[in-house]
Amino acid sequence: MIKKEGNNVQPSVNELKEWRNVMLLHRFALEEVNTKLKILNEEFQFIHDYNPMEHIKSRVKSFESIGAKLEKKGLDITPENAREHVHDIAGIRISCSFVSDIFKIQEMLESQSDLKILRVKDYVNQPKPSGYRSLHLLCEVPIFLTNRSERMVVEIQIRTVAMDFWASLEHKIYYKYQHEAPKHLTDELKEAALIVRQLDDKMRNLNEEINRYKNEQDQ
Repeated sequence: MIKKEGNNVQPSVNELKEWRNVMLLHRFALEEVNTKLKILNEEFQFIHDYNPMEHIKSRVKSFESIGAKLEKKGLDITPENAREHVHDIAGIRISCSFVSDIFKIQEMLESQSDLKILRVKDYVNQPKPSGYRSLHLLCEVPIFLTNRSERMVVEIQIRTVAMDFWASLEHKIYYKYQHEAPKHLTDELKEAALIVRQLDDKMRNLNEEINRYKNEQDQ
């Protein structure tokens, strides 16, 4: 178990190798899923002449963040607890142009035989009270090592560019105020979330109109 010195968590020498292994396995999992997403995106572009994934970002959670999350759950800071109880150590965020793209990407991932969807949280159709909207998929993917294979968990968040901009602003505000932002700011955030939703609806309508015009021209 990790000891705390002041505000820092310090792994023992014996645990350091285990923690490095945990981080390495999650980095491998990210590479597996990133490769899969790139292939799916390029194939979709080839078939439909359209790219559903505008941006893909990935990260492995820092050791400090993992420790803080385990402490919040009232658990010892150990590699075993990290793997069992922290499901977003490996995280990928996909931003796309339209809300419909979010669910197209979900369908593509669900059709992958080697990728298991463990949990879906649909904050697109059921936003959080703050106004946050995104689709969260908890996935399990195999990684193949020299003498064994491991199934690792990766969290994938899919949202529109507009949703991503809003979420980034929310994160900055709550980080600055340590999750206790003034009411007038949270009220303005909720109002901004409604504007983002209206913008996504407007962009969808424009896109549908463009597609109708294109189809008419092709006939």
